[in-house]
Amino acid sequence: MSDDEPEPAAVVNPDGASPFVLIGDHGGRRVPQALAQLGLPEAELGRHIGWDIGVTALGEALSARLDAVFVHQRYSRLVIDCNRAPDAADAMPEVSDGTVVPGNRDLSAAARARRVEAVHRPYHATIAHLLTTRHGAGRPALVALHSFTPVMKGFARPWHCGILHDGANEALGLELLKLLKSEGDLVVGDNQPYAMDGIDYTVPRHAFALRLPYAEIEVRQDPLADATGIAHWADRLARLLPQALDLVRARAT
Repeated sequence: MSDDEPEPAAVVNPDGASPFVLIGDHGGRRVPQALAQLGLPEAELGRHIGWDIGVTALGEALSARLDAVFVHQRYSRLVIDCNRAPDAADAMPEVSDGTVVPGNRDLSAAARARRVEAVHRPYHATIAHLLTTRHGAGRPALVALHSFTPVMKGFARPWHCGILHDGANEALGLELLKLLKSEGDLVVGDNQPYAMDGIDYTVPRHAFALRLPYAEIEVRQDPLADATGIAHWADRLARLLPQALDLVRARAT
């Protein structure tokens, strides 16, 4: 990247007092100038294949409500997916939801390594630094924010949101799952529309290694398309996340 392009990790409210550390792996849609938009028109980069629509605005709103730090990635997931291991085949996909990505075809090992060093590594270094240096709010809890397209491969997804979790330190996610289901107006996916498995990178790397409580939240993109929907989801999560964390901490004492 050139010197006038922004760093990959944007940090909002770095001194927030909340124990929650909010992250948005797919929050941005920028493409480094040298990659010439990966050979894609703007309309394609603006689709769900280019970023998690609405996540940056949701993270900023939730950060303000919780007084929590929010870290999000500025560059498109098509440049490099920061929720994948750097050497994963789909970290720099040649095809995404039927769209051929010309700028990702036949990448050399050196070209892949440059993207890792420019985007992936510094983004994760920022998260690691925040998680290991924040002590004033007590033990941090990692909250990964994602969004998903309402229709995928012709299937209309019925879930309004989903909670992804795995066997390690999943208590926070499971409590949040219960609270969301108890709201009464939501269809909530339990490891739907995606499951946390060997594909996910960010939560296992940071939360599992430090034995931190975590929640990975997927919100359907249609209500995140405007300020009203974003405020609604920010209000809901700002109310439920502290409740879930209190339940986990009470059980641990």
